[in-house]
Amino acid sequence: AAFMTRALLAATLSAAYGIYGPAFELLEHRPRERGSEEYLDSEKYQLRHWQLDRPDSLAPFIARLNRIRREHPALQTNRSLRFLDIDNDQMLAYAKALPEQGDVLVIVANLDPHNPQQGWLHLPLAEFGLAAERPFRMHDLLTGASYLWQGEHNYVRLDPHAEVAHVFAVRRHVRTERDFDYFM
Repeated sequence: AAFMTRALLAATLSAAYGIYGPAFELLEHRPRERGSEEYLDSEKYQLRHWQLDRPDSLAPFIARLNRIRREHPALQTNRSLRFLDIDNDQMLAYAKALPEQGDVLVIVANLDPHNPQQGWLHLPLAEFGLAAERPFRMHDLLTGASYLWQGEHNYVRLDPHAEVAHVFAVRRHVRTERDFDYFM
């Protein structure tokens, strides 16, 4: 969970990020010798064939992060970074937004790799072009889940054993059951 959170924060907080792929994705971390920053089984000393489809690989998660970065211009700039208020110091919340392009992202991360955390998130609705009296959809780009929110304060819960963070795309125009006519 901690490695996933680190990858998520690096990929979403900064416009420029990079990782050394296979070693990070496969959580290679045994030092060459005590106190060394070099890895024991480094490619520097041998030819490696990486098995990225291992069950413990972060490769699918990092691929998803990279796809989200490519598809959302707000993540490709540092100018729009804004930290958001959340009432739990074990959670970090921030937004990257280009409202004129319709790209508003809200990221909420659990900084505790062992325990579920929950909190009330405060959103600056006017900055995102949202009205307090109208519902809006928060679409989680990591899981595909969608949540219907309304107002400035909304509840968030993250269990690091299931999901370490949300990367929400804010959808202003929401269809609800009231928007449809049903014919019987």
